[in-house]
Amino acid sequence: MAGPEAANNAGAQAAFIPLLTLGIPPNAVMALMVGAMTIHGIVPGPQVMTRNPDLFWGMIASMWIGNLALLVINLPLVGLWVRLLKVPYRLMFPAILIFCCIGIYSINNQAADVIITAFFGLFGYALLKLGFELAPLLLGFVLGGLLEDAFRRAMDLSHGSLMTFVERPISAGLLVVALIVLIIAVLPAVANKRNEAFAE
Repeated sequence: MAGPEAANNAGAQAAFIPLLTLGIPPNAVMALMVGAMTIHGIVPGPQVMTRNPDLFWGMIASMWIGNLALLVINLPLVGLWVRLLKVPYRLMFPAILIFCCIGIYSINNQAADVIITAFFGLFGYALLKLGFELAPLLLGFVLGGLLEDAFRRAMDLSHGSLMTFVERPISAGLLVVALIVLIIAVLPAVANKRNEAFAE
């Protein structure tokens, strides 16, 4: 168990590297982090270290403190955490819903926020039942605004010409690589292997 848990902790902290340096969330959890930063007016990217040094160094300090706190808390309380796994899901699920509703309502003290969240929760559940992968949808939701701003800026600089995306070798190369990856992902053999991997 020590090996997978060590890899899990290392992966969780390493996910902050592309988020804080490039502004690109590598997974769904970091996409939520981007959304939270955007709400507070913080744009993750190469300049976050100079514009928001308190946030950057605070995150690094929190990682150190969090690991030390986990070491202190988990050793004496490991028996308690194991007992929590025995709680039936039929009891855990309503408790999670109640705490989510309390947290959402406490932000603006408006019942409409809870209703909107419930709607999107049902929408996400429907997508999950229809076989959609929710992580790419979440990444698209978070990165969609940044992509739109960058596209609008490129159109302004090129006076509305789409050729600006293929005139430079770097942008043209990235577009070709993205197209190749998309074609490979759509191929039936690759799709079947991905389905088998997710099933396992």
